[in-house]
Amino acid sequence: MTSSSTSVPLSLSPTSPASQGPTSIAPPLSINLPKPKTPTIRSRLSKLCQEGQPHLARQLFDTLPRPTTVLWNTIIIGFICNNFPNEALFFYAQMKKSAPKTKCDSYTYSSTLKACAETRNLKIGRALHCHILRCLWNPSRIMYNSLLNMYATCLHGSGYSEYDLVRKVFDTMPKRNVVAWNTLVSWYVKTERYEEAVLEFIRMMKMRIKPSAVSFVNVFPALSGMRDYNNASVLYGLLIRHGGEYVNDLFVVSSAIFMFSELGCVDLARKIFDVCSERNTEIWNTMVGGYVQNNFPIEAIDLFLQAIQSEEAVVDEVTFLSAITAVSQLQQLELAQEIHAYVMKNLRVVPTFIQNAIIAMYSRCGSVDISFKIFHEMQERDVVSWNTMVSALVQNGLDDEALMLVYEMQKQELTIDSVTVTALLSAASNLRNPNVGKQTHAYLIRNWIEFEGMHSYLIDMYAKSGLVGNLQVLFEEISTHDRDLATWNSMIAGYTQNGLIQEAFVVFRMMLERKLEPNSVTLASILPACNPMGNIDLGKQLHGFSVRHLLDQNVFVGTALIDMYSKSGSLTHAENAFQETTQKNSVTYTTMILGYGQHGMGERALSLFHSMQSSGITPDAITLIAVLSACSYAGLVEEGLQIFESMEEEYNIQPLTAHYGCVADMLGRVGRVVEAYDFIRGLGEVGNVPEIWGSLLAACRIHEQFELGKVVAEKLLELETRNDMTGYHVLLSNMYAEEREWENVDKLRKRMREKGLKKETGCSWIEISGCINHFVSKDQKHRECNEIYDMLRQLAMDMKAAGYRPRFISSLDGITDSDE
Repeated sequence: MTSSSTSVPLSLSPTSPASQGPTSIAPPLSINLPKPKTPTIRSRLSKLCQEGQPHLARQLFDTLPRPTTVLWNTIIIGFICNNFPNEALFFYAQMKKSAPKTKCDSYTYSSTLKACAETRNLKIGRALHCHILRCLWNPSRIMYNSLLNMYATCLHGSGYSEYDLVRKVFDTMPKRNVVAWNTLVSWYVKTERYEEAVLEFIRMMKMRIKPSAVSFVNVFPALSGMRDYNNASVLYGLLIRHGGEYVNDLFVVSSAIFMFSELGCVDLARKIFDVCSERNTEIWNTMVGGYVQNNFPIEAIDLFLQAIQSEEAVVDEVTFLSAITAVSQLQQLELAQEIHAYVMKNLRVVPTFIQNAIIAMYSRCGSVDISFKIFHEMQERDVVSWNTMVSALVQNGLDDEALMLVYEMQKQELTIDSVTVTALLSAASNLRNPNVGKQTHAYLIRNWIEFEGMHSYLIDMYAKSGLVGNLQVLFEEISTHDRDLATWNSMIAGYTQNGLIQEAFVVFRMMLERKLEPNSVTLASILPACNPMGNIDLGKQLHGFSVRHLLDQNVFVGTALIDMYSKSGSLTHAENAFQETTQKNSVTYTTMILGYGQHGMGERALSLFHSMQSSGITPDAITLIAVLSACSYAGLVEEGLQIFESMEEEYNIQPLTAHYGCVADMLGRVGRVVEAYDFIRGLGEVGNVPEIWGSLLAACRIHEQFELGKVVAEKLLELETRNDMTGYHVLLSNMYAEEREWENVDKLRKRMREKGLKKETGCSWIEISGCINHFVSKDQKHRECNEIYDMLRQLAMDMKAAGYRPRFISSLDGITDSDE
């Protein structure tokens, strides 16, 4: 049987030979059909690339004797479209090398430039630019756009110099379309030149080039970077004018939501979210992330729940991450457990970064034990996992455990990075442990580790460790150029914390001389220094500065002002500062309550305490110490006892030593000394604290309960374990002196000498004509001391003549005079 030719015989009519019998034979009917079109080599190569087989296309290409430029381009484009940019670059090099007669055209160069951009290979990209200049006398607009994209991509992250290559290429373009303008605007945003990005967008509009949806996506981040709310609204209005095609573009919607979220206008971001006709997962994630970013965790969780129920969104890992962060902000353990269970149920494999976020979430909720359990059970841990766990331990006061975990990191040869070091320095600051701090500092130096805020962390660590000398040396070693505002603030706070008030103000003035404008942290650091100096005028000047620079509404500045005025004796100014502070937290209320208590205004302190709860602010342990102290000073015993008894049930706060001390002091001040004694004894081991028994001893002396005072004194001597018991020795000595038990006075004096105890020197000050005058006992340093002592003698004679007689003379005068 032979194969048929291209002429195909067909029997079509009913009078065909089969119908007319075997003897009737008709001539065959032949029809010439058009020959099927043979696929061109280009289409075959292109089809292979489209099917994801660019390497097979390359093998077929290699069989061709003289491939044309179009065929070379097909393979280059095929490699790029299949995510093989390095192979595309290599193939271009082969083209230049093995086919010198084959000319590269615009498609060759633009495709290869795309490969350079994807690999961020600036060196080859610049070489290609040279090839283009030599080989193409009139590059196309597509070519220029490819060059712009290559430079903008390859130079991203390396900054820019005065010779801006992207700008240079843009300026040499004979004609520019919207793609070129978009690339330029995007480049300015990438290099954080937001104002230039907006100006170029405006120039594009003035040249009547219609912006695309990408144009708005590119320029939105510039306005959020400039914090320019007004122009952001104007630009979004311009977007609306361009019609629904722009408004409903998913990328535009996501970018607009992100812009307004960055600007803090979450309500506008939500309106855009609500009106968009279609939403994808990215838009849901952007809106949830916007709520989280602006500290609206309840709204974020609510939207997350809507996303779960919505058919539009498929929640992904980013959605879960935002929801976990929102729960961290809420610090609600029960909700944390629910979101954790939901994540485990819906993710077959929980990524490491999600597990890291869950560790941080439980830590923020106060359940660091669960955090460590998750950390311990992780199959794979990265450096972030270790750092998250270390930071969690530090944040929950487990500083020693954090140090042990860092030691374990070193044993496993994991990299100690800036995050680890930050946690280590915080742990050293909390422990007041100079050795840990010094070792960490040495590690930084040995490993050339530098990070933003490093100097301020080191200064804070040395200040809290009491190493003022190291503090000063470190500050002097930092060049003036490298001293940012955070460094100056840490130095001021360090001096203030260590009682070096004059030095703190010297640093503050140095900062002002260098034209650095103080911020809220600066004022919150320097205001406490006004109290020991007794200089309320200086505090008022700082207050005025804060008002002029709109810093007085900052919660930390407001709290520092309240504290400064209260301790300076100007309660009216403190009340005014409290009323003018719009942002109040538990610390703000606590500071004002303390001020009322220190001035004996217990009723006002209680009223503010109840007002605080009505405002929805939950009191903490320190607040309760403040209100109990205020009740103690004002003699409001029953009110104070009622608050103390409701601590655990109503406020979920376990009483601390300070709370017990407040109750003992409260009872002792009003003469209920025996009741206070029974209360302390009932505490058992918890009450074996010198401060608690010391307050009772003071009450025994005031109310002349000398027999009970002796029992308390014996208990105090049993608890004597530290060298800071001098005050109690003095108090006990005064009691013995009042009872004229001189033998016990002598024993106590001898005991103090043997232990090397010295009474802390008391200091008084007064401000006259803007000058602070300091005084200590037997002071001979004041320039007018003779006149002062003459006046004191005259006053003593007048008092004696008026019939005043002192109750007793301190039995320790002989000791303290020589010491002072």
